[in-house]
Amino acid sequence: MLKDGTYAAWFNTPLGSGTGIAHVENGKIWGRDSIMFYVGTCEVDGDRFTAQLTTNRHADGPTLFGSNDELTLKLEGTCRGKIAHYTATTKQFPGVQLRGTLIYSEEQPAAPRTSEPLPKLDPAKLPKLPTRSR
Repeated sequence: MLKDGTYAAWFNTPLGSGTGIAHVENGKIWGRDSIMFYVGTCEVDGDRFTAQLTTNRHADGPTLFGSNDELTLKLEGTCRGKIAHYTATTKQFPGVQLRGTLIYSEEQPAAPRTSEPLPKLDPAKLPKLPTRSR
């Protein structure tokens, strides 16, 4: 099931591939990559999901669909566990399919803080490097 949170995104079309980041929360999805940002809505039904995104350019460079600055993408995919796979199409480029993967990002727990002072560094206790002859 596609759950609320942050996802690393990978996607490709016949023109190339790219990576980005996506956020899902309360039926909304938004994200960005190095050239485009995207925003839209998503619906989840068990392990299947659909989404509709609008993209807009924020930087110069080639896109995976061509030169359009704004696209409307329709996504369909499945999510089992922490990995989702999807395909997307757009009316602006009929016949071109985008394939993608979303990988759920979990926050790592913070390292426990200790109240003990750090030990003093004693260089004399470090291992000695072997000497080389020239």
